[in-house]
Amino acid sequence: MASLLIHTLLLCYSSLSRCSESKEYPLDVFAPHEVKFHSLDYRNVLHWKQHANSTNDQQYFVQWKVYGEKQWTNAKECHGISRLLCDLSKETSDPREWYYARVHAAHSGTQSPWVLSARFNPKWETSVSPPTMKLHVTEKGIVVRLKPPRSPHRRPNGSWISVRRLQRMSFTIHLMQSDVEEETFEMEGCAKQLLISDLSPGTTYCLTAESRLHLLDRRSTRSPRACITTL
Repeated sequence: MASLLIHTLLLCYSSLSRCSESKEYPLDVFAPHEVKFHSLDYRNVLHWKQHANSTNDQQYFVQWKVYGEKQWTNAKECHGISRLLCDLSKETSDPREWYYARVHAAHSGTQSPWVLSARFNPKWETSVSPPTMKLHVTEKGIVVRLKPPRSPHRRPNGSWISVRRLQRMSFTIHLMQSDVEEETFEMEGCAKQLLISDLSPGTTYCLTAESRLHLLDRRSTRSPRACITTL
């Protein structure tokens, strides 16, 4: 009799366990994963990956908050979206602050749990693009003009704010002739142009440039090669 009672209890426990698993399973099966910020030139975009068992018609909802605050705020432009990213540059525009973001998925009236990002600070974690380069040749040599990468933020008058306004930066210019690097030049971020002199006349030189953020000694990739022939 005792063994029959134990067997019955085990069957009930097994049944309840299966029911519990069946009830919770739909919540996690389509939850996003690898939720993280990617920042380039202070354009702070939250990315995540779709679960392998997700459906094509599910939607995502994003919230954010400043580190230390209790209240989460809905990202208005990322409410019920199907894409796997959300641009939070406006919400995370203060480079002095640390931020969190979180995402959950919804499908057929069911919501997944919230998935939290790591703590994020734009100033410490942003990468930088190479500068835009323009060349002009004179009798003295090659004049290089660099335009710093710009952030997604605007001044009150509507003009764009360059990354150098948000963080100290400089540029490295690489001079090449016949695909052999001849010399490199350093240019401070506040400088507007550089004259490269003492070059061979009637010779084609190619140049590339890269940006450098001094805070973490972080460098960009090199800009596209630009070539010009001396007089």
